Amino acid sequence: MSPHRPLAALTDQAQQAARVAAESAGVRVSDEASLAGFLEVEQLFNTVWLLPPGESAIPSELLRSISHAGCNVTAARDQTGRLVGAAAAIVSPKSASMYSLIAGVLPGISDRGVGFALKQHQRAWGLARDLTEMTWTFDPLVSRNARFNLTKLGASAGEYAVDFYGPMQGEMNANDESDRLVAVWPLTSAQSTACSENRQAPIDGPSYGPSDVLGVGPDGDPVLVMAAGALWCRVPTDIVALRGQNPQLAAEWRRSIRSIFTDVFASGHIARGVSRDGWYRLAPGGTA
Repeated sequence: MSPHRPLAALTDQAQQAARVAAESAGVRVSDEASLAGFLEVEQLFNTVWLLPPGESAIPSELLRSISHAGCNVTAARDQTGRLVGAAAAIVSPKSASMYSLIAGVLPGISDRGVGFALKQHQRAWGLARDLTEMTWTFDPLVSRNARFNLTKLGASAGEYAVDFYGPMQGEMNANDESDRLVAVWPLTSAQSTACSENRQAPIDGPSYGPSDVLGVGPDGDPVLVMAAGALWCRVPTDIVALRGQNPQLAAEWRRSIRSIFTDVFASGHIARGVSRDGWYRLAPGGTA
């Protein structure tokens, strides 16, 4: 690496942060380049998304093509060599941005920090290639993923895409409409750097009174409030379980959150963090 590259110092920081994250999670994170590895990654994603036989989240042939094109396929393996997490990203043409196609961690180990280690490896990979931004989409109703993206990593979201993928199969999606938020992760920002070293600013749910409530959710409790100079929107704590238990109620949540986010984003607000109990902080554009 040339010491004269503009992003050289930040790349060094990102690579060190990625090493620390991997060690903390007890995994070895590396770029995947073998056909056998791509087959393992395909199976891992199918397991994570609970897909039926014959369905694939992303085929191994496509993963091989992504890698061969010089884009990113990342694998995380535990001390026994077992694949426990993976991610894939492509480079956006004629820009300094990369686009994350998919990332997943085996069920049962999501609290170990494997997903965080994968993303920090991708951040370092991008910075080493003079890329300064990563984007991806995620389901706004899955509060755990939302908190990881917007609080743990330091990304933000200001775009709501209705039924982005069309109908989706598998137990996890339960044939729900595939609405997505578009996450934007500035790889060079002070916030992303702090987050990479586990120095995230805490996001606590709002304190509010009856006069602060702007709307109620399908469960009858406040879902949109104004507090501390920001709007706050609440999503269910476990939409995946709710889809299986009560698909009609899950669909009502989809329509409710779609309406709220569409209006709030149109007014110039941006999602800049999520609390542990599922409250999005929606700050005016340009506000931290």
